[in-house]
Amino acid sequence: MPVRDGELDLWAAVLSRAGASSADAEVVSSLRAAEVRSCSADAISIVLAGPAGPAVLDAARSLVERSAAELLGRCPSVDVSSAAFAGGAARDVWLPAPVLNPAYTFDNFVIGPSNRLAHAAALAVSDAPGQAYNPLFIHSASGMGKSHLLQAICRRAMEKHKNLALAYISCEDFQNLFFSAVQSGRLEALRNRFRCVEMLVVDDVHFLANRERTQEEFFHTFNALYNAARQIVLSCDCPPREIPQIQERLVSRFKWGLVAEIEPPEFETRLEIVKMKTQLRGLSLSPAVMERIAASCDGSIRELEGCILKIVGYASLLGVPVDEALADEVLSGLSAGRVPQRQPSIEEILAAVADHYGLAPAQIQTRSRARSVALPRQICMYLARELTGHSLQSLGTYFGGRDHSTVKHACDKIARLVEAGGDVSAAVQALRRKLKTGKP
Repeated sequence: MPVRDGELDLWAAVLSRAGASSADAEVVSSLRAAEVRSCSADAISIVLAGPAGPAVLDAARSLVERSAAELLGRCPSVDVSSAAFAGGAARDVWLPAPVLNPAYTFDNFVIGPSNRLAHAAALAVSDAPGQAYNPLFIHSASGMGKSHLLQAICRRAMEKHKNLALAYISCEDFQNLFFSAVQSGRLEALRNRFRCVEMLVVDDVHFLANRERTQEEFFHTFNALYNAARQIVLSCDCPPREIPQIQERLVSRFKWGLVAEIEPPEFETRLEIVKMKTQLRGLSLSPAVMERIAASCDGSIRELEGCILKIVGYASLLGVPVDEALADEVLSGLSAGRVPQRQPSIEEILAAVADHYGLAPAQIQTRSRARSVALPRQICMYLARELTGHSLQSLGTYFGGRDHSTVKHACDKIARLVEAGGDVSAAVQALRRKLKTGKP
């Protein structure tokens, strides 16, 4: 018989009480990894994941009885067996141990105005899981340090809370585990493992987009953990509201705690990042060279690191010292390889689209639903969202006083049309090229 959500909630409460006791840490760890066959106020049946002798089984049974009695006011019947003695009936479903980059620590994270809030919140949840900000939702463009912060949270939390049951996983791996469990008939066991962790850290939740079944499973997992006051940490490449094709109930839950954005670093922070990266790699660069790198690369942190390695690599291949002349030569070469781009204003985008479709800009800003006006308006919204820093709300206001959901729908629709090819795709590509380069 499948284990219901209510039973998993009760089991999570029993585990929490057991973990707070002075019981043997190994026994508590075995219980956290156990498969729950059933869990009610009358009877609890679990199977330990690995082989266990009579002494371990007795200790586990005693701890479950004591913890359940403290919660319920009476002791249910408790059956504890081990996978080795269950005739192979126990289904071995496990969560991968966190694989952490040793360089991704709080000590190696450079703090600046662009990331100060996210850093402070990350410290708070790693020191007091489930008590500070729950969930903590960190978002930024790619390469700004989201994964660094998430792994720093995991490392510090495990150091400060020795018996913490923590799962750190990418959203893609969550999907793969989910579908594998469905295909092999081990979904209930997988649910139990996820819903009994004390901290769930998921990277890149935007990959939930267009995944209805995975969203459904993630929704129930989120609820089980949140209701049990377990810490949830999520990262994404956009704010919750802007994740395409995602259930509204998930969006609202992502916003329950703290939503913290990491913005592109300003020059001073980029310079400190360059210093930190060179130090971690054991490199020696002059202050002038580091300043040139920080001034030249205003994109992601990965781009900064790439510039450092390229300059050092050139020096090694040519057998010359890393000086300002070499840095300028390499950095100018990198810049020359890029197509010159500019950030157009929303007014320029409106004018370009209106000209392309033979309309007056004011027509696009009206509330007309005629296709001859609505499609160009949707393309305006799509390009403005892509090429400017305007929020969905501000774009809705600019284009006729619409709400953010209308803008999101327009962006999603044009994105699908661009991917499908055809006239709209060709028009968008031509407009994008013109707006970025100033050339038709």
